[in-house]
Amino acid sequence: MSPADWKLVGLAIAAIGVLVVSVTRLKVNAFIALACAALVVGTGAVFWLDAPARDATGAVLKAAAGGAAPRYSMLGVVKSFSDGIGSALGGVTAMVALGTMLGRLLAESGGAEVLARRFIDVFGPTRIQLCLMALALTIGLTTWFAVGLVLLAPILLTLTHQTRQPFLLLFLPLLACLSVMHGVMPPHPGPALAADKLGVSMGLVLVWGFVIGLPTAAVAGPLYARFIVGRVRAEAPPAPERSRTLEPGRSLPGFAITLLAVLLPVLLMLVATAGELVYPPGNHLRETLSFVGNPTIALVAAVLFGGWALGLRCGYNASQVLKFTEGAVASIGMTLVVIGGGGGFARVLRDSGVAEAIGHFGVAFKMSPLVFGWVISCFIRVATGSATVAITTAALLIPEYLRTQGVTLDANHTALVVVAIGCGSLFLSHLNDAGFWMVKECLGLSVGQTLRTWTVCETLVGVAGFVFSWIAYSLV
Repeated sequence: MSPADWKLVGLAIAAIGVLVVSVTRLKVNAFIALACAALVVGTGAVFWLDAPARDATGAVLKAAAGGAAPRYSMLGVVKSFSDGIGSALGGVTAMVALGTMLGRLLAESGGAEVLARRFIDVFGPTRIQLCLMALALTIGLTTWFAVGLVLLAPILLTLTHQTRQPFLLLFLPLLACLSVMHGVMPPHPGPALAADKLGVSMGLVLVWGFVIGLPTAAVAGPLYARFIVGRVRAEAPPAPERSRTLEPGRSLPGFAITLLAVLLPVLLMLVATAGELVYPPGNHLRETLSFVGNPTIALVAAVLFGGWALGLRCGYNASQVLKFTEGAVASIGMTLVVIGGGGGFARVLRDSGVAEAIGHFGVAFKMSPLVFGWVISCFIRVATGSATVAITTAALLIPEYLRTQGVTLDANHTALVVVAIGCGSLFLSHLNDAGFWMVKECLGLSVGQTLRTWTVCETLVGVAGFVFSWIAYSLV
């Protein structure tokens, strides 16, 4: 690495420091903190390093005949940040909004409880751990971690009191599965954006997400729960008392139709991937399946089906279904803004030359793209507490890193990089993570208990996910 590279890496560390202090100490809005961090990088690149200007692909602009090479400017910094916001949001906004709508329909209709009761009946009281993991995997496919936790926490507490099993023995497998689903499985925003920016099929990411995610959740959930249950004393909060009475004219959805609504987008995306594997490029059936399995089209179909199966069919009118979907979108406004801010920050890192310098750092230490993506994702996650910012930043830096190394990845290796970045974005959740406090309050734990349970569980997700991804990456 050259002296200029070290200065650029120092700028990145300073910017991360600004981001951490702004979010954790000063309680600044995450988007504004990301904008300030981008300004730190941009100002340093312009006035300290006199960095060259770059084109839309990130390549340095050449000097015109007889003229000086164009330099990066503060107006260029603003343009980079704005372009980064648009780039980050362009590919995922529809998927995030539609996935949230489907999750809200599942919650409002009582479909989550229908799934819970059937899974409990199937698995029986002696396999409650497996029941909760299956529930978390199913509901976590289309609902965000926070939504899944809110939906399943009452069921978890009720089962804890009914079975008299140790609280942690049930709680950790549930959290591990919800977390893995949120971090590595499209259509969740992080993995969806990463797959979009790295140009890999969502269906293939889903396949590798299951292959890597299931053993990862097993290590961080039931295996760790057996180890920690005798070392941390945690009493379950009282089980909630819930009314079983439905309003006149309302009914709960059936199990099969609820499960179909949840799995429909996943099935359509997997069908598209199967078409890509079976039929040659240019084949009409392959193109048709690719259209049907496009993530946005698949989610539109799932939301339309869910509006009927979980809404109109259960006695809600069209206005109420519309209200559910509009309320779902309103609730994710800040998340979309943060995704955009993460994209703007990553673009400034690229256009100022920091991304290239970080790439040189990875080359100097002979990091593979998978290791590089995981390390960057872990670093941003621990620093900012945001899985979304971590996976967004890492995913947008990987293409520059590949260009620097002159490496082209095939589809399977690219999908595994996406999964590894997602696992890294879950690493070491601690006091600067909103999820940490949500778990603490929702399950009635102390800060110390949360650190020894949830934080370690998330760290195991990050490490185990990386190990399994690396093994697959090496063998495929």
